[in-house]
Amino acid sequence: MKSFKEQAKRLVSEMTLEEKCSQLRYDSPAVTRLGIDSYNWWNEGLHGVARAGTATVFPQAIAMAAAFDTELIFKAADIISTEARAKYNYAHKRGDNDIYKGLTLWSPNVNIFRDPRWGRGQETYGEDPFLTAALGTAFVKGLQGNGEYLKTAACAKHFAVHSGPEAVRHEFNALVSEKDLRETYLYAFEKLTEAGVQGIMGAYNRVNGEPACASAHLMDILYNEWNYDGYFVSDCWAIRDFHTHHMVTSTAEESAAMAISSGCDINCGNTYLHAVKAVRDGLLEEKYIDRSAAKALEIRLKLGMGAKTEYDDISFDCIDCDEHNAASLELAQKSMVLLKNDGILPLDKSRIKKLGVIGPNADSRAALYGNYCGTSSRCITFLEGIREEFGGRVYYSEGCHLYKDSCENLALPYDRLSEAEEVAANSDAVILCVGLDAGLEGEEGDTGNSYAAGDKTDLQLPKAQQLLIERVLKAGKPTVIVLASGSCVNVGTDKMNALISAWYPGAMGGRALADIIFGKISPSGKLPVTFYRSAEGLPDFEDYSMRGRTYRYTQDNILYPFGYGLTYSECRAESLSFSNGKAVCTVKNNGNYNTDEVLQLYVKIHGSDFAVPNYSLCGFKRISLKSGESRTVELEIPNESFMVVDSCGKRRKEGTGFTLYAGFSQPDKLSCVLTGSGCAEISCSF
Repeated sequence: MKSFKEQAKRLVSEMTLEEKCSQLRYDSPAVTRLGIDSYNWWNEGLHGVARAGTATVFPQAIAMAAAFDTELIFKAADIISTEARAKYNYAHKRGDNDIYKGLTLWSPNVNIFRDPRWGRGQETYGEDPFLTAALGTAFVKGLQGNGEYLKTAACAKHFAVHSGPEAVRHEFNALVSEKDLRETYLYAFEKLTEAGVQGIMGAYNRVNGEPACASAHLMDILYNEWNYDGYFVSDCWAIRDFHTHHMVTSTAEESAAMAISSGCDINCGNTYLHAVKAVRDGLLEEKYIDRSAAKALEIRLKLGMGAKTEYDDISFDCIDCDEHNAASLELAQKSMVLLKNDGILPLDKSRIKKLGVIGPNADSRAALYGNYCGTSSRCITFLEGIREEFGGRVYYSEGCHLYKDSCENLALPYDRLSEAEEVAANSDAVILCVGLDAGLEGEEGDTGNSYAAGDKTDLQLPKAQQLLIERVLKAGKPTVIVLASGSCVNVGTDKMNALISAWYPGAMGGRALADIIFGKISPSGKLPVTFYRSAEGLPDFEDYSMRGRTYRYTQDNILYPFGYGLTYSECRAESLSFSNGKAVCTVKNNGNYNTDEVLQLYVKIHGSDFAVPNYSLCGFKRISLKSGESRTVELEIPNESFMVVDSCGKRRKEGTGFTLYAGFSQPDKLSCVLTGSGCAEISCSF
């Protein structure tokens, strides 16, 4: 292995102060005399190479999480890094070192989706630290590869305690206990550093009074406790917030000095333009500039700066190719969650002559994409996928605007409603496609939902869609509601025959939906978040305590539980044993359909005041079961799953014992009612 660290230090030793400081900018200029090209650190790869033209568009991160499949998320990340290399190769060859063309991908987002109103929750792997860590680890390994050089450099964000509200993120102070910090908010970050993630991005907000990008406490944990050896980058223009919003400094020079000396190496923004003056004014020691510049160059050397790598021959042909889109399709198929089914699904094409497809998301590309996306050369909307697969007469009506009260500017309110009603009246069955898109939920400044800066104010559909659902259901036809969203949404009724959460399923989403609706495959996704009944039952959005949040702490207000999702078959966990850290469970498919299922293990610790009130996910595995098949599945459970986190943030074994549960959902009463089955369980003493 080449000594990248020593090479980086040597390069830094030959630089002037101005040159060293310039390498701490996200848009780093060339240092021609040392053979260093210009480089832009800012690139995105959340669910495909983003914002750089054509690329394979995978399902949004929250949808990937719903697949509960580490192998498949690794495969997706490997494809993303392959396409990122292909794009870098042709761009670099042509002298194009612009933004979104580099190899430092600022993904994944491993923040905890603690509140369903947060618009950026769609970028995460859901509300559970264990699931987030497992999927994030697989994603990082897929992005970075295992070659002599890094394939790409992954970046875990946003460190830390960051999940809304978006509107106040630049001045917000997140107050968090040491227990919640260690048990929930930092767990995935620690696991990703253990997995060798090369980048960490800081958050905008303060954490217990300290700006996250220069928090003494967070940096001590990161660098001294976890021995992190990668680079640290600020969120974009977050350092400017030090003196303009957080008011912890008075000038840009002071902000730059504070961030760099704390361990923030790269500035996404322009505050580090003042780094030279900060040194010359005595605010910052030059040794900290040397440290950060060396780390920045080390990452670039690991990626192959100035060298020939094993990835140089990855060609343009691979981008958005059939093979990669097939992987996107598979992820979409496995991510969709069947929330309700009275037996209508799968639809029998031989019994339906006319099918109605209605709704603002039926023929919407935006409903496929989510935020932080690339552009696919071909998108299959829900309408297109259904039409391709059904083959018979398909009636279509937009039904209503996504959020406005009319579709046409000069029309009276609800101008597509009568058409939708007529489609329903003339159809043998109806697929009603409603929900949101990234124009309604997302990041501050990226959405049209400006009154809430990308966050949701409630968990309801826009009024126009609520009225559309009501009118379509009045027709009395068998109706399947398809919900596209990146978060929990209550469609406001239980009168539909079936309900599918399709998330933002990527470019192949329409084909995946059709495959499920018509029974080519059985649905098998599971909710990576709790679907709550209403926002009124939630804690205050700005409250970062875990009390009343997520399946581990919530006692009521639950519409559909974390881990829940139906299939077309009936699978059961029939027995469970545990010994030497390994759980062995016998599972059987008692139904008539072949299906994938997700075996889930939960642990509840007894006899400790520090134990999670409900239980915690401690293992999962996606398995395929043929009709009538029985199988024994073995899962290793981490020793820390049997520990508690005390008020000081220390993880330790405490209590009298634990109960281990195994099944295809949580062991809670609502999941048992919804699925018609419970979990196998075993109790053990410490």
